[in-house]
Amino acid sequence: MLRFLATRPGPVSAAAVADGLDMPRSSVYQLLEAMAEEGFVTHLPEERRWGLGVAAFEIGSAYLRQDGMERLARPLLRRLTETTGATAQLGILHGSDTLYLLKEQPPHAPTLITGVGVRLPAHLTASGRAMLSLLPRAQVRALYPGRESFTDRTGLGPSTPGELREVLAQERRQGWSLEEEQVTEGFLSVASAATDHNAHPIAAIALTVPSARPVTPAALTARVRDAASELTRRLAGRAASS
Repeated sequence: MLRFLATRPGPVSAAAVADGLDMPRSSVYQLLEAMAEEGFVTHLPEERRWGLGVAAFEIGSAYLRQDGMERLARPLLRRLTETTGATAQLGILHGSDTLYLLKEQPPHAPTLITGVGVRLPAHLTASGRAMLSLLPRAQVRALYPGRESFTDRTGLGPSTPGELREVLAQERRQGWSLEEEQVTEGFLSVASAATDHNAHPIAAIALTVPSARPVTPAALTARVRDAASELTRRLAGRAASS
C-alpha cells in the first residue's frame, strides 16, 4: 500500500487504493487508519484522500543515511566483476523505474548509460523486470495500467500490459531476467532479484556485457543468481517461490 501511494502523483481516495491493489475497501480503510495513527499516511478529510505521512519520509531518509544494503552488496558486485569481466550493478525499484545504487566496472569496459543515481524504465531493464516479476499482479497493474505507461528506447521490449505480463511470467519461472539491446544497442544484461523477509523483491543484481562478446547469457546467469541469493541471505531475507 505504501508503494502504491508512493507511485501516485498526489493523495488518492481509499477507493482508488482498493481498486489499484484489488483489495476489499473495508480492509483498506482499516489499514489506512492504522498507518495514519503511526504517521505513515496522512488523511486529508476535506478532500477525502490519503497520502504518504512523515514517518514514511523518516524511514526513507534513514535508509539514505545508513546505506546498509549498498555496504552488503558492494563486495558481491566487486567479486562478480573480477570473475566475469562484466559490469555489475545494484538497482532498486523506484515507482516504475529502476534506480541504480551501485556500479562495479572492469578496467577498459565500454561506457554504459547506467550509473549510480540513474533511473531507467523498469520494464526495459533486466534489473527492473527481475523485481517486477516477483511483485503481486495487482501491483504491476497499478504501475502499468495501460499502453501509455510504457516508454520505448530502442524499439524493443514489452510495450503493453499483456506483453509485460507474459515476459514477467516467464522470467519468474526461470528465476532470472534477460535484457538484450532494449536499453542500449550493443549490450545485454542478465539480472536476479534479492528478497526481504517477506520474499518481496528489495533489489536486483545485474551483469552487463557487449552483445558481441563471445559469452552466452547462460554463462552469466548462475553467477548473478548466486550473488542475489547471497544478498538475500545477508539481508535476512526469504527466497521467493518460482
